[in-house]
Amino acid sequence: MFKLYEEIFKEGRYPVLVQNLALFVVPLIAGILLRYLLSWLAKRRAKKTAAYSFFRSMITYLARPVTIWLPLLFIKISLPEMVLSPKWMTSLDKTLDIALTVTFAWVLINIVNVGGTYLFNRYDLSKKDNIRERKVRTQLLVIQRIVSGAIIFITIAFVLLSFDGVKKIGAGLLTGVGIGGIIVGFAAQRSLGNLFAGLHIAFTQPIRIDDVLIVEGQYGNVEEITLSYVVLRIWDSRRLILPITYFLEKPFENWTRTGSELLTTVFIFMDYTVPVTAVRDELTRLLNANQTWNKKVNTLVVSDAREHAIQLRALISADNSGNAAELQFYVREGLISFVQKNYPDALPKTRVVMEKVDTSSG
Repeated sequence: MFKLYEEIFKEGRYPVLVQNLALFVVPLIAGILLRYLLSWLAKRRAKKTAAYSFFRSMITYLARPVTIWLPLLFIKISLPEMVLSPKWMTSLDKTLDIALTVTFAWVLINIVNVGGTYLFNRYDLSKKDNIRERKVRTQLLVIQRIVSGAIIFITIAFVLLSFDGVKKIGAGLLTGVGIGGIIVGFAAQRSLGNLFAGLHIAFTQPIRIDDVLIVEGQYGNVEEITLSYVVLRIWDSRRLILPITYFLEKPFENWTRTGSELLTTVFIFMDYTVPVTAVRDELTRLLNANQTWNKKVNTLVVSDAREHAIQLRALISADNSGNAAELQFYVREGLISFVQKNYPDALPKTRVVMEKVDTSSG
């Protein structure tokens, strides 16, 4: 390419400004065209695949950063051929170096996202027994965030060290590294604590993505795990956000620690006259008619006897938390409707005994 440039611009045929402008615009256009060529090829491959496509994911994450990075790279390659004063050459060269460093970091972070999306797609949480998928996803999520954070940190360090003033400050700090280390340690104590807590949770896994927890009296699923906080999706679509260290310092209930299957209970109050056997048979009929029941647990007992009513407890099972909640509502409504229709006198009632008082003797 540069031989062709020398043939066109030899012997000062064109002004220097035109030559420099050509060396700037041509690489810029070449980089943009190369980006669109790669995008076109990826889209062709993506059309031949199923709902998830690795190439479609590449287009989604890499299109924007590559659109900026490739033209900058081409301009950097053509920079030595430009006719500039030493001052302008040095300034432009340093600016391009910083821009290339930042955009390349952007490309790397999105490559990490592409890999994360690919692995997330392989480990699908919609399976019935998804404990392995939840384990792997939790580890991948934390590792992905750590790698992205490391890329950002290293990029900032490279950019800062490209300035002479910052290098001198760094050299001065190295002489007092002992005191500086103590100060930085105190300042970053909480951040480092969160980082180590995130790593601890990723590999020991007291909680995982999509685990069913009861925290602070709230029932919900783990929706997101970051290096600083955990998002719990409550049953009514609210979000409970807790610091990541909470799960290492305070007790909580994890209903899916060893598997995704759940036992759930349905409590109903009835009169003492209710035929328990008939209600038990109705529970079995209801469960057999519902596909969310996993056909493992089906019991109904009298769990309490109070002054005015007895308490029936139905214990049922489902493959996951969503099915368990749906089955719980279905069974409660079904049993109440059954008693209302067939044994209305067995619904809870308050009895008042009226005794006849003999007034004839007065």
